[in-house]
Amino acid sequence: MNIIVNGKRFEFEKEINLSDLLIFLNIDEKKCVIELNKEIIKDYNIKLSNGDKIEIIRMVGGG
Repeated sequence: MNIIVNGKRFEFEKEINLSDLLIFLNIDEKKCVIELNKEIIKDYNIKLSNGDKIEIIRMVGGG
């Protein structure tokens, strides 16, 4: 299964859901917004499909 995350292609041998992808990428789901195929996603347990395009926007604080 091929998935594109922020323009970079990732290949997985088995199905993966969005939550597992965030764990794989070491991203805290509470500190980001996810766009899946141009739609904002709030349920991170959604299964991903071959060819899905994901944009991850991370929240960063500063001062």
